[in-house]
Order: sequence, then C-alpha cells, then structure tokens
Amino acid sequence: MTVFRCATCQQPLTNEVVPGKPLRGLKRPSSHEVVPPSMAPGTFHINFDSRLLILNPDDVPGAALHTDPRRVSGCCGLAGQDGPNLICGGCGVEVATKESDCWTSNLVALIAAAVTEGLRTDAGNQGGDGASAVTA
Repeated sequence: MTVFRCATCQQPLTNEVVPGKPLRGLKRPSSHEVVPPSMAPGTFHINFDSRLLILNPDDVPGAALHTDPRRVSGCCGLAGQDGPNLICGGCGVEVATKESDCWTSNLVALIAAAVTEGLRTDAGNQGGDGASAVTA
C-alpha cells in the first residue's frame, strides 16, 4: 500500500491506497447533484501524462481547502477550474485540485511533483526510507 505525502513537509496527504482504474458507467444526475466519485475508495490512477494522481476525494484527509476564495469556486461543489484548490494541511503548499461540481467529475488530482510516495509494510510502518519521488 502507498501513502502520498507532501514533498515539502512530509505530512501524509492520503489514506493508504493501491493502483486502480477509474470507474466506468457512472450516471450523471439530471439535476444539480454531484456525481459519484471517479475512483473507488482506496485506489489511485496515474493520468495519461504522469503529472497527476487521480484519487477518491475521501482518500485525501491531509489536504485542506485553499485559502484564496477564487480557487474554491463552483455551483454545487468545487469546479476545479481556477488552479489548485487543495493545500497541504501541514505547511499550506498547493498539492491538488478537487473537482466536485454538478457539471464536473468527482475526484482529487494530486500534483505528482508536489508529493512523495511512501510504501507501507504489513505492520503499518514505513518501508525502506519512507519516501521516494513519484514516478510513472
């Protein structure tokens, strides 16, 4: 299992996650409602150009909403169109964009360059040195 941490302060940003694929066949509601998450809980997917790590929004408890109100705009949720809107809860550096509006997908896109990847052992302790750069 993997935990993604802030590259600046090493605070854990995610729950333990494993590689997965985006969910298919999600029905878009007919009214102003948020769609189901694009990723199953506990999974992540590296996007096509390896710059983003796509996760279920519930798997990113170490991030907080951006302090700039222009970054957190949206109708029914967060549009995610105005730059990163999640920051590290420890040091405040921009780490991700959350989309959760009625017209967008429902996901968190971690910026791969803003995180490190720590592997978990069966005992729940960090494996190896605890962190490595995220690569695809």
